Amino acid sequence: MAMEMPKAASIALAMAIGLAMVSLVAGTAGLATFYTPSYTPSACYGFQEQGTMIAAASDVVWNGGAACGDRYVVRCTGATNEGVAQPCTGRSVTVKIVDLCPTGCRGTIDLSQEAFAIIANPDAGKVQIEYRR
Repeated sequence: MAMEMPKAASIALAMAIGLAMVSLVAGTAGLATFYTPSYTPSACYGFQEQGTMIAAASDVVWNGGAACGDRYVVRCTGATNEGVAQPCTGRSVTVKIVDLCPTGCRGTIDLSQEAFAIIANPDAGKVQIEYRR
């Protein structure tokens, strides 16, 4: 005979599973900027082309180079009070980390110009984002 879980424990378990699922989908808040071609050389791949759905990681993501090759889903969540008031397109983009964002980088993730244009109006220059690996 199987033991039944008390109702309160069942509710708590369901809430914990629900919160875990939300945290997997929501992502981490940050800022995105963009850089323009040429995308080589890069810190991870030298002069080897990696396409245009790429990004440079700030120190927050870089992890001493361990981020090389990691893929992130990035979604614009709002303006930064610079440039365009409503910059987000409502789309997300998946990018591969290929480089380290240079000193003075203004974003958490510095997207290629092409990747940035998928999630936001490039005239904005910098947008608020959610990102997840």
